[in-house]
Amino acid sequence: MSNMLEKCGYSLSCWLSRPRPWHQAEIRIEHDVLANLEPGDVLLVEGSSRLSTVIKYLTQSTWSHAALYVGKAACLELVEARRGECFIEADLVEGVRMVGFEEYEGHPLRICRPVGLNIDEVERLIASVCGRVGQRYDLRNIIDLARYLLPLPPVPAPWRRRMLSLGSGDPTRAICSTLIAQAFQSVNYPILPIAEWQDDTRRCHGCRRRVLQRRHYSLFTPRDFDLSPYFEIVKPVLVNGFGHRRLIWRETKGDLLQP
Repeated sequence: MSNMLEKCGYSLSCWLSRPRPWHQAEIRIEHDVLANLEPGDVLLVEGSSRLSTVIKYLTQSTWSHAALYVGKAACLELVEARRGECFIEADLVEGVRMVGFEEYEGHPLRICRPVGLNIDEVERLIASVCGRVGQRYDLRNIIDLARYLLPLPPVPAPWRRRMLSLGSGDPTRAICSTLIAQAFQSVNYPILPIAEWQDDTRRCHGCRRRVLQRRHYSLFTPRDFDLSPYFEIVKPVLVNGFGHRRLIWRETKGDLLQP
């Protein structure tokens, strides 16, 4: 019975994760994304699969997937690494794996860069995700996977994020940016923490201090790295010296509004 559920779960996962080219966005990002990445950067992806459609709907966001750029040097230290693989991601079907940039070509992308991490913290961050490469997810819980069969599930807006974290946990960890969120929490880097104010009597009577509390990693989604005030959005065109006066335009009829 267990083997049969595993096979059914695997087949369902493959169907949910299959790319649909006709659902891809028309606007693509610049081709020099890879040249502007630094180890520790989070790459957000707007996917086109059935699973991506559900995630984007439930999170009310463009981004459906996240991967951590670890650099070529870190991947080469792993025995399983192949040439050109420099990202680590959590995939519903394959589990935690290494992939190359070609995996994301043709999709809208966004670079989110943590600010202020030192070399030691970046190395610990990368070691955290590299140590989980090869882990697979338990796909026997068909109920967990079946929630993604409806592209637009009839769920009230306040409950949509919670819907991603329901269930046994394994299929949830594969799609909820848990891998990356846990890695950043391991070096005490904030994503979207809960802020509380507490009395600080050591400083003075009536003084208060701001204390942060971690959110549970199963609640993080790709869009949280975009919304986080602690991650810088890196746009390759602007980094490489953008000048609007150097652009060449071709005007056609209908481009300008008629009075």
